[in-house]
Amino acid sequence: MKKDDLIISKKKFNSRLIVGTGKYKNMAECAKAIKISGADIVTVAVRRVNISDKKKPLLMDYIDPKKITYLPNTAGCFNSDEALRTLRLAREIGGWKLVKLEVLGDKQNLFPEMIETLKSTEILTKEGFKVMVYCNDDPLMARRLENAGAAAIMPLAAPIGSGLGILNKINIQIIRDQTNLPLIIDAGLGQASDATIAMELGCDGVLVNTAIAKAKKPFEMAKAFKNAVIAGRQSFLSGRIEKKLMGSASSPKKGII
Repeated sequence: MKKDDLIISKKKFNSRLIVGTGKYKNMAECAKAIKISGADIVTVAVRRVNISDKKKPLLMDYIDPKKITYLPNTAGCFNSDEALRTLRLAREIGGWKLVKLEVLGDKQNLFPEMIETLKSTEILTKEGFKVMVYCNDDPLMARRLENAGAAAIMPLAAPIGSGLGILNKINIQIIRDQTNLPLIIDAGLGQASDATIAMELGCDGVLVNTAIAKAKKPFEMAKAFKNAVIAGRQSFLSGRIEKKLMGSASSPKKGII
């Protein structure tokens, strides 16, 4: 069977599940959940990383960056200047060029500020970053991000942390049809079946944080998401049957008594 890797910016990943590192009870729980999930990539909010207090634990003490790809993100940034400063700092600290851009526009709904996001994408791309972009599910804006040099399009399913699942499947399908970039659903998933739906829509991967970290049993949910992503991908590649309004008997008509 042909190997079905997730490829982002010419780098191959075995897992199509990306996991966030926030909201867990502690770093040990976070590390165990990520291991169970099978994820190859974890996102890390640069603005929340402890770099000043040597007495506090570091995420790298629990999750080996030689085995897992760290994806620095700009969570908590509300304009382009903040996002650019944060990712330039990440490059200085860890040499990271593959990054996740996230510029928020509202402190309550946490929707992306797309004008600032597009502006940041253009600048970061020119500076040599490989930018995975958190965005709304607008196909027109997704195309502009692609034209600006984005490395991956990451539309929201629903507001961050809402757990509402994919609210606009049609827009996700339109974006899928128009782009050759990796398409990764980011934000709003609440349960494993949401990930399966995303993969069946043809997405290349999903990013999950709250749905695992705040589940009653995070480790079980991490395993569920792992299996859901695999099942959804297999279903998509298998090709679903055509939808019909009327019934169609499973048994052949010939030879009926």
